[in-house]
Amino acid sequence: MALLTTQNVTTTGLATSLTAASGGGDTYVPATGRWVEINNGSGGSITVTMVTPGVVDGTLAIADRTITVNAGTVEKIAAPPALYTDPTTGLGTINYSSATSVTVGVFQI
Repeated sequence: MALLTTQNVTTTGLATSLTAASGGGDTYVPATGRWVEINNGSGGSITVTMVTPGVVDGTLAIADRTITVNAGTVEKIAAPPALYTDPTTGLGTINYSSATSVTVGVFQI
């Protein structure tokens, strides 16, 4: 599991870069105005799971968010800290059904 570096998009632009997704998942620092970008370069669809560690009323777990990323497509996923920040680590966690030919990046405006 790798900690992804956030890339800041400014008014002067940004040449974005994506890195190979880790087979065991990745982590990032959630923040307002931040999003995760997933590029599926594989020949089949994958499922991306955004772990939601929160609970309601102290015991009711919030279901993880799953997103299907079709082959050859890019998905941008909003990453609001209220939903995705683990209270113990302060990080968000992303899991992939397959990391083969998948790249990922975290961006901030």
